Amino acid sequence: MPARRKAAMLVLACLMAGCTTNPYTGERQISKTVIGTGVGAVTGAALGAVGGAITGDPATGAAIGAGMGALAGMGAGAYMDRQEAVLRQKLLDSGVQVVREGDDIRLVMPGDITFATDSADIAAGFFRTLNAVAIVLQQFPETLVEITGHTDATGSDEYNQRLSEKRAGSVADYLTAQGLDPGRVVTRGMGESLPVADNRSAEGRAQNRRVEIRIHPLSGRV
Repeated sequence: MPARRKAAMLVLACLMAGCTTNPYTGERQISKTVIGTGVGAVTGAALGAVGGAITGDPATGAAIGAGMGALAGMGAGAYMDRQEAVLRQKLLDSGVQVVREGDDIRLVMPGDITFATDSADIAAGFFRTLNAVAIVLQQFPETLVEITGHTDATGSDEYNQRLSEKRAGSVADYLTAQGLDPGRVVTRGMGESLPVADNRSAEGRAQNRRVEIRIHPLSGRV
């Protein structure tokens, strides 16, 4: 069977196997693993060009590249699929939003359940949620954790910037105190610069006051 046909059949088989039912919506969907496979396959095209030069057969090189790229993409996608599922289970009804963005997972923690007004001290009622996050992050160590603080537009730019940095630092300090490797953690404050809602309304300001944790796969290692 020609190499191109074999590669095409491999990708088709992956796509057929990757159609699943979303347990939260009941809708049919393509697994994030398969999405990762597709991205990896595109990246593998470059590897295929090298393989073709080595073998003297462009078709064989393309098949090699597709296989290597798909394997790398499938690894990261499957790893983050599992982590997403555990996070959704652990954070159910916590008020934390779990958002999947490609191979990244973003946790959105509203300020009204995380901190008191104008404070970088974590609310006592939020410790249990952060404990759950810390446990999951330790169960899946092949990731980097980026913690970002955000504020509304009330107050000066300088004050909001400092407050957002302190809040991100407080979350990072708590997670590392629970055993998360500090070498995996990066913090930053964005102040009021990245609103997700209109600051002219109380509801909008509440949405803008938040801490986000973005979880990146170490794709070269998973």
